Amino acid sequence: MTTFVDRVELHVAAGSGGHGCASVHREKFKPLGGPDGGNGGRGGDVILTVDQSITTLLDYHHSPHRKATNGKPGEGGNRSGKDGQDLVLPVPDGTVVLDKAGNVLADLVGQGTSYVAAQGGRGGLGNAALASARRKAPGFALLGEPGDMRDVVLELKTVADVALVGYPSAGKSSLISVLSAAKPKIADYPFTTLVPNLGVVTAGSTVYTIADVPGLIPGASQGKGLGLEFLRHVERCSVLVHVLDTATLESERDPVSDLDIIEEELRQYGGLDKRPRIVVLNKIDVPDGKDLAEMVRPDLEARGYRVFEVSAVAHMGLKELSFALAEVVAQSRAAKPKEEATRIVIRPKAVDDTGFTVTQEADGLFRVRGEKPERWVRQTDFNNDEAVGYLADRLNRLGVEAELMKAGARGGDGVAIGPEDNAVVFDWEPSVTAGAEMLGRRGEDHRLEGERPAAQRRKDRQAERDEAQREFDDFEPF
Repeated sequence: MTTFVDRVELHVAAGSGGHGCASVHREKFKPLGGPDGGNGGRGGDVILTVDQSITTLLDYHHSPHRKATNGKPGEGGNRSGKDGQDLVLPVPDGTVVLDKAGNVLADLVGQGTSYVAAQGGRGGLGNAALASARRKAPGFALLGEPGDMRDVVLELKTVADVALVGYPSAGKSSLISVLSAAKPKIADYPFTTLVPNLGVVTAGSTVYTIADVPGLIPGASQGKGLGLEFLRHVERCSVLVHVLDTATLESERDPVSDLDIIEEELRQYGGLDKRPRIVVLNKIDVPDGKDLAEMVRPDLEARGYRVFEVSAVAHMGLKELSFALAEVVAQSRAAKPKEEATRIVIRPKAVDDTGFTVTQEADGLFRVRGEKPERWVRQTDFNNDEAVGYLADRLNRLGVEAELMKAGARGGDGVAIGPEDNAVVFDWEPSVTAGAEMLGRRGEDHRLEGERPAAQRRKDRQAERDEAQREFDDFEPF
């Protein structure tokens, strides 16, 4: 049964915003008390957060579909809907977030580092928020905006200071088991290690982590064996340690040729050329292994490598190796630039930036693209003529109608707002009137502009009394 997964495809969906409410306050003796529809709640986000207690992506391998909750719709009485709850997904330290094309979206390193993988939709405004001096009683509300839906790829790259690389059965697992408290599986057959193992080593005042990567073979960078699957786990390491087997039973192998083959695979994988190398000649407790180590050591040192002869079984040469690794790790840490506080860069938009574009396609269709026009279209209820009139007013104020005229659009031409796969297409008419015009200008409602009936009746009765009084005053007795 799989217990370690370091690459998954995750399908995330943020919550949709709640719809706004179109409501009119009703109370005795107040037949039209004004709009009181509340706003819809915001949809929940899907957030990836580093949790160092998590070491694998196994949960997302079994359950790759994750969705945040939707916002609640608004209600009458100026009651806004409840916001959707954010969905926080814990991921291991060192997780890289990519899109399906392989572009890096985020590199999550460090406890608490987070990335919003899918953003929740905005809640729609209720008619109380849409009311104005010109539009006193809107008979519509805005719809909630749909949440983002994305497919992302999560790749885990082990965060370690030292990586042990080498052929299968070279003794890497045995070496990490004696240098640290890690307890990897150890056996006398190849590919015993199927997943990277991590251990913590203390050498003097330096504490560092060491990773045992599954064995590499020729062609690993092209996918042979387990190399391609796990070579990504050495990318973050400060130093690479070549563990060479000096007591191999295969006659065609020797430590120098093993080193050349592994170096070629690392070169083809790319990005590891500048990492410092240390060579470990393992299994010197075997007589033939000790002789072979003494024979190849001058050749390896002539190439510029620091060479250590060790035996993981007999615990020989381990102290010198651990302190040498600590020295290289300390130098690497000191050479890294100091972390600075994140700078907040504000880039104001240009004065002439309209926030949208109008282009004419080959078939004569005019397409409008922009954040505001597309969002307004998504939030419009096209079954409500007054809402359509309000959308037309907003687009006109933004300058869409003027830009269409500049682009050569004429009455009756097709206009699409939004991307090709999800656009609203309509026949454009300059300054077109909607059904809401029967109530006044676009988006207006004159139902509350006049006096209320009860007040008008009182005025009429008072006028009758005043007229009667004037007639009485003008009356002259005989």
